[in-house]
Amino acid sequence: MQVPVYSLTGEISEQVDISEDVFALPFNEAVVHQAMVRQLANKRQGTAFTKTRSEVIGSTRKLYSQKHTGRARRGDIKSPLLRGGGVIFGPKPRCYRQSMPKKMRRLAIKCLLSAKVKEGDMKLVEDFDFPQPKTKDMLNLLSALSVDSSTLILNSHPMPNVVKSASNLSNVKVMPANLTSVLDLLSCGMLICTVPAIRVIEQIWGGKAIHHASV
Repeated sequence: MQVPVYSLTGEISEQVDISEDVFALPFNEAVVHQAMVRQLANKRQGTAFTKTRSEVIGSTRKLYSQKHTGRARRGDIKSPLLRGGGVIFGPKPRCYRQSMPKKMRRLAIKCLLSAKVKEGDMKLVEDFDFPQPKTKDMLNLLSALSVDSSTLILNSHPMPNVVKSASNLSNVKVMPANLTSVLDLLSCGMLICTVPAIRVIEQIWGGKAIHHASV
């Protein structure tokens, strides 16, 4: 499969081959959904804690007489029906972590990458870096590529100047390709990858060595 590579000015500079094992798979909604739920669950701390009536500090004295008061029958002040009392069936610390087979996690990533390519929501650019952090440089790049939606930019190595150039843009995220996740791919409208980042993706999720780009 061949896709165009854009320069920083938005012009097509070459065509490169990308692996069909990673970028041409049918979309598996069930696997992607399970991977998304797993990642969201694993982000939960599970530290929510409430006290039951036996754990609340307070007197166990009956508030007032059972009869002849014209009021509801009350127990002690720790009753869940009263303000400051215990909580019925409230949350306790627990682990929300979910497991998922490695093959399914890899498949979810490849399904999302394939969907980006199929829908035209992935653009390849030449390997680039900014001489200094400038938000204007990032805006010029997005404008040249005609990108007006939330964007995820993947590179093959850390690029501090590019990261800082996008730090003031709430809808732009820059990260190394080997750290991308299901939630990152789902939350972006456009995926921008450098050619070296594509090769990293193919090596990690393709499961085999990929030949170099060809013009």
